[in-house]
Amino acid sequence: KARSDSLSAKQQSIPLIAAAMAASDMPKLNAALNEGLDAGLTIGEAREILVQLYAYAGFPKSLNALGELVKVLEARQQRGIKDAPGREPSRAIPTGDELLAVGEANQTKISGGPVKNAVTDFAPVINQYLQAHLFGAIFERDNLDWQSRALATVGALAAMPGVEAQLRSHMRASLRVGLTATQLHQLTQVLAERGDAQAAKRASEALTQALAAASGG
Repeated sequence: KARSDSLSAKQQSIPLIAAAMAASDMPKLNAALNEGLDAGLTIGEAREILVQLYAYAGFPKSLNALGELVKVLEARQQRGIKDAPGREPSRAIPTGDELLAVGEANQTKISGGPVKNAVTDFAPVINQYLQAHLFGAIFERDNLDWQSRALATVGALAAMPGVEAQLRSHMRASLRVGLTATQLHQLTQVLAERGDAQAAKRASEALTQALAAASGG
C-alpha cells in the first residue's frame, strides 16, 4: 500500500477515540467512535483499539468504553447504517514459552532494543507480563496493524497526566513502526483541534523530544 505522508480520516479518529477513552469522556468518545466508523473503521478495529488500551489505561476504562461502543453500534443500526464487521486475527496466538519469545521479539522491535532497566531488574515479572501479554498476546493479533496500535497508545497516554516518559517512548516507537514525523505532527494537531488542549501539548512536547532523540540531538 502506498505510503502517504498524512494520516487518513480513519487514522485521525484513532487518537481521538483513545484520548476520550483514557479521559473517561463518554460524549467525546461517542462522537469519535461515530467519526471513525464513518471514516471506514470496522467494528472489529474499533473494538480492538478499546481492548488494547486496557493495558495502558486499565480495565475499568476499557470496559466502560466498550459499553459505549455497544451503544454507538446499536444507535447506528437503528439509523440503518451497516458498519463492516472487520475480521478476527488471521492466526492463532502462541502460548507459553513461545508467546514469551514472540512478545520479547515484538517488544525489542518496537522499543528499538532489548528492554532492560532499573525497574525491570527490580521487578522482572512486570517485564514478563509486558512481553507475554502486551507485546505477545495483544500485539500478535493482526486484526489491527501496529501503526493503528501506536496511534491509539499515543492518544491514550497523551490524555493522561503523569505518564510523559511512556508517551515519549511511544512517540519513538511510532516512528519505528513506520509513522512519519509529519503524521505525528498531524496527530498533535488533531488532538489540539478536536481532542483536548492539554493532551495535545503533552503529545507535542513528547514528539519534539522523540525527534531530537531519533536525530541524535
